[in-house]
Amino acid sequence: MAELNPKIKDALLKINFVERYEKLSAQFSTARTPADDRLIYIDGEEVMEMIRAAGYSPQFNTKEKFYKIEEEHIGKYSFGFHIILRDGTADLVWIVREGDVLLLGCPWGTYSRRLIDVDYRIKKPVFGTYEDLEAILKIAFEMYEDFKCALQ
Repeated sequence: MAELNPKIKDALLKINFVERYEKLSAQFSTARTPADDRLIYIDGEEVMEMIRAAGYSPQFNTKEKFYKIEEEHIGKYSFGFHIILRDGTADLVWIVREGDVLLLGCPWGTYSRRLIDVDYRIKKPVFGTYEDLEAILKIAFEMYEDFKCALQ
C-alpha cells in the first residue's frame, strides 16, 4: 500500500483522524444497526438537501453513483469530498490536489491503514435512518473542515 504524502499524513495526525473515525464507526456500527435495519433505498434529493443544509453545493455523479461537494480552492490546494452511500453504509473520500498533483483520493478506511498498519481496519459507519445519515455527515463535514485547516 502506498505511503501517504507527508503533508497529508501530518494534517491527519493533527486532527486526530484515526481516533475520530474510530469513534464515528463505533457510534454508527453494525451492532447498533444490523444489516436488516439499514436504510438501503435512499431518496437522493433528501441527501442533496442534507448536504446543502450543511453549507455545501452538492452534485450527484450518476455514472459512478456518488455524491460530491463542489471543489474548493484554498491557496495552492484544491479540496473535494465524495460520499458513497451503498447498502446502508457511508464510504467517505477526500480528494486533495496541490496544483495538478493528486495528494489524496481514497476512502477514509485506507487512511488508518496507511497511518498505523496495513492490517488495521476501521469499519464504515452504517445508518438505518435519515437522522443517522445526517449525524454521520455532520461529523464528517466537521472533520473535513478541520482537515482543510490543518493542511494549510
